[in-house]
Amino acid sequence: MYLKNLLPEGCTWSALGIGKGHIPIMLATLAMGGHVRVGMEDNVYFGSGELAKSNAQLVTRTANIIREMGGKVATPEEAREILGVKRRGEL
Repeated sequence: MYLKNLLPEGCTWSALGIGKGHIPIMLATLAMGGHVRVGMEDNVYFGSGELAKSNAQLVTRTANIIREMGGKVATPEEAREILGVKRRGEL
């Protein structure tokens, strides 16, 4: 929360947790209006002692949590726009 409060008003920000910190950081980030990302590059466990089967499993859980909290999951195009990332071949 301290670092979030140092950010300029209206900026785009995100946070992620690694390992055990993944879910608590994700929930806190969403509650404070930030963006999240998930994937096996940061966390190989789905639950305590349970290896994730795929990135899709982690993404599905996160998307469900976002919707449960009243949020909207960005489409790939919306995510590119938020991040300022162009499609391959675009200049």
